[in-house]
Amino acid sequence: MSWKSTQTWESAQFKAKLLFKVRSFFEKRNVVEVETPLLSQGTVTDVYLDGFISKYNFFADTSSDKDSDLYLQTSPEFLMKRLLSSGYGSIYQICKAFRHEQFGKHHNPEFTMLEWYRVGYDHFQLMDEVEALLVEVLACAKIERITYQELYIKKLAIDPLVCDIADLINLLKRRDMLSDWLLEKPSTDILLQFIFSEIIEPTIGKDAPCFVYDFPSSQASLAKISVADPRVSERFECYFKGLELANGFNELTNAEQQLQRFESDNTLRKEQGKGQKVIDHRFIKALNYGLPECAGVALGIDRLMMIALKEDHIKKVISFPISNA
Repeated sequence: MSWKSTQTWESAQFKAKLLFKVRSFFEKRNVVEVETPLLSQGTVTDVYLDGFISKYNFFADTSSDKDSDLYLQTSPEFLMKRLLSSGYGSIYQICKAFRHEQFGKHHNPEFTMLEWYRVGYDHFQLMDEVEALLVEVLACAKIERITYQELYIKKLAIDPLVCDIADLINLLKRRDMLSDWLLEKPSTDILLQFIFSEIIEPTIGKDAPCFVYDFPSSQASLAKISVADPRVSERFECYFKGLELANGFNELTNAEQQLQRFESDNTLRKEQGKGQKVIDHRFIKALNYGLPECAGVALGIDRLMMIALKEDHIKKVISFPISNA
């Protein structure tokens, strides 16, 4: 049982300088740093994402012997959007986020996230700003950009916007990558995501960061659906050195559509035998009141550190990973 930090003093000093650069970047652009709670009464409904649950029994309208669920936030997104709906301008936050996932080379259940929202921006303008930040912090080459559809066609000669389950299963069979769990309840989305993460992702962003945008509309999450092509959502991800580094949206502002997506998530969770999540109705009320047109992005600070320091494991850029916290 080790009590020592897995991060060196030199790495800790580098992180302090990196965070100073990030804060200076936003100060020059008049983006204001904010802070939101890590514990919330609401959480995400995403089928493939789970948060940690804590118990609290001191709410004024509940008895002291009745526990209420509080959730450690998987990201500050809902609460930051509530700030925007309250009249805030462009904002950013550097905070801890928590996801109930396996500890590994690239993930610790508790990690540091940079998230920011630009009022009046779309996802293309936000991609420009993410690029500017990465160039300033990492001194990297100019970022490559490609659509999700173009990437699939280029790498695998298959169109993800028109293919069906059989096409994707045959692709995996040819590569001897078809696992039994993929056949239990096959869906186009699950197969596309598996193929992307296992086959495509390792091949992109090797020399320069790579933006992938126009993800299928079925993977929209909290992004708008494209008016120009309803098959895709106005969403992007950034990959560099084998890591998914950032995930950004042209944010959905329609409360009714967002509520329908949350309900659809819970339907899928039920079909897959997962527990349904309580929908965050404070967030829905904020959207009803009026979220300004904006674009937002979340970027992993620990992964940014790994790239900057050329480290091969996340434990080397955080003081105490979950294994010895």
